[in-house]
Amino acid sequence: MNFLRRRLSDSSFVANLPNGYMMDLQRPDSSTSSPASPAMERKHPQPPQPSHSSSTGTSIFSSISSAMKQTTQAAAGLIDHSASSTPPVAQKPKILLVIDDAHTDWAKYFQGKKVNGEFDIRVEQAEFSELNLAAYVMGGCMVDMQVMRNGTKVVRSFKPDFVLIRQHAYSMALGEDFRSLIIGLQYGGIHTVNSLYSIYNFCSKPWVFSQLIKIFNSLGPEKFPLVEQTFFPSYKQMLTTPNFPVVVKLGHAHAGMGKVKVENQHDFRDMASIVAMAKTYVTTEPFIDSKYDIRIQKIGSNYKAYMRTSISGNWKANTGSAMLEQIAMTERYRLWADACAEMFGGLDICAVKAVHSKDGKDYIIEVMDSSMPLIGEHVEEDRQLIADLVVSRMTQLVTTAGSTPSPLRPWPPQVQPASMKSQTGPQLGQLSQPRPPPQGGPRQPQGSQPPRTNAPPQQRLSPQGQQPQSPQSTSPQQQRSPGSPQQVRSATGSSPVQASKPGMFPPQQPRPPAQGRAPNQPSPTETSKQQATPHPHLNKSQSLTNTFSISESPQRGNANEDEAKAETIRNLRKSFASLFSD
Repeated sequence: MNFLRRRLSDSSFVANLPNGYMMDLQRPDSSTSSPASPAMERKHPQPPQPSHSSSTGTSIFSSISSAMKQTTQAAAGLIDHSASSTPPVAQKPKILLVIDDAHTDWAKYFQGKKVNGEFDIRVEQAEFSELNLAAYVMGGCMVDMQVMRNGTKVVRSFKPDFVLIRQHAYSMALGEDFRSLIIGLQYGGIHTVNSLYSIYNFCSKPWVFSQLIKIFNSLGPEKFPLVEQTFFPSYKQMLTTPNFPVVVKLGHAHAGMGKVKVENQHDFRDMASIVAMAKTYVTTEPFIDSKYDIRIQKIGSNYKAYMRTSISGNWKANTGSAMLEQIAMTERYRLWADACAEMFGGLDICAVKAVHSKDGKDYIIEVMDSSMPLIGEHVEEDRQLIADLVVSRMTQLVTTAGSTPSPLRPWPPQVQPASMKSQTGPQLGQLSQPRPPPQGGPRQPQGSQPPRTNAPPQQRLSPQGQQPQSPQSTSPQQQRSPGSPQQVRSATGSSPVQASKPGMFPPQQPRPPAQGRAPNQPSPTETSKQQATPHPHLNKSQSLTNTFSISESPQRGNANEDEAKAETIRNLRKSFASLFSD
């Protein structure tokens, strides 16, 4: 130990070390530093302290072991260059765009929530009229937002990761048509709740009603009672006389707008002239003297049913004064909601509106999407359910965005360089070529070789695939230097993997090393002795190299690289042996 201290305390020895080795010894100790000049330090040297020497010896051994480990891994080609020692970078928050009016502050419902437990959520809220966007093939979607906040105009530009749509994208009554923004979001590949496909399809109520007709034809009138409705593409077709009274609905409108009750034929003709001025389609359905309205809403997996009764006496229950109360969710109502939630590829948020007549019958009249208004005493709970649903969809998007790990990914240190990958192709290709019977085994069928070479697990266990080759073949795997570790392992037949894989050869045939050899073939013992004689120190470094090359060492096939690795390890051991020798 004293010799080691004297040797390592020599300034010339430390100065000759390569860069990065034992840097803790080359730094001045802050506790023993002095403002005196270097000349004064040489005149008055400080006596070594025992504690400092022990810590120095410990740091020396840790530096030596670390340097030896890194050098050995570098020689074996096992250092993972993808790993970096830089500190982890903070994850950027996911941007959620909520399209809704300013009456609801959606930021507070997403406060404290994280996507996949690691991404914060930044909420940007605006109405359709306050948005503009540009979508690109490679660049995604860039949204420009101009909103008024407390009398101040706020302008922002961002790329949303997810969008929650709580407004109607199209309404004839208000003259608002934002379907171009829906197209832009779809063009930019933005995911939304509900889906953009369903949002665009909900921009036409007759189009949505056609989906209800499909459900009606599938389930029948008993399970899915749909109101009878007639569609007219323009006023010119409004010639037939329906049964009166009827409800005429013009175009695409919401909240009871564009709906007129027609009592007789004369009023119906007057209504046709109004439709001609509106230049739109129209639907008619028989007027139902309702007792109350029914609304079944579905948010994710949460169901609620409400009953609304008009107090003001208006035939529109959603106009004027009405009494709202929650009712029990029956299996009949649940079937309605589940059936409507399957249209247009699936609706995460939807509501079914029905009318309960005074004769006790129910009639389904409409279905709404994620832009439905929230009603009742549980509005806050419903908003929280919507927020949880959005976070769940964003988490699914993050988890499914990553690429599926390939079967080779669990072994990243064994990735071969480009020069060695080019050699693997010819070696695997040679295994599928016909060759003479290996090692005097005429009983082995030729048909058993292609399955052995085509199976990927058997190609990775390369010692089994190379064992049947004859030593007299001209394969480049046979033309190696005597010090090649692949030749030693293939000649001695001492691979533990071969003993555990008897299925590589036909069951009725003994293992190839036990069969007879040609007269000019040397025995495995003589071959190993001849290969070990020119390099007495190679077996030690070779065992270390074979430790790191687990299953792909026989496929590397470059004797110069193996020799260089072994030479590097030998020089390293000699340098450390001379360092610690007395």
